[in-house]
Amino acid sequence: MKKISIILLLILAFVNKANAQCAMCKAVVESGGDTSQAEGLNSGILYLMAFPYLLVGVLLFFIFKYRRKFKL
Repeated sequence: MKKISIILLLILAFVNKANAQCAMCKAVVESGGDTSQAEGLNSGILYLMAFPYLLVGVLLFFIFKYRRKFKL
């Protein structure tokens, strides 16, 4: 449990530094001069990226719970 807590803490520490969009997308959006649009695009990509990870995490949680309950 301690190992998982350390890994989760490290992941959360570097969330703000993550850039979800590729360099080409960022360059095209920022070339218009409006950086708020680029920030909005980046936030949208991060938002869409979070849900598959949440779904997989919930699925793994229930599998772990099921396996532990029946000691398979």
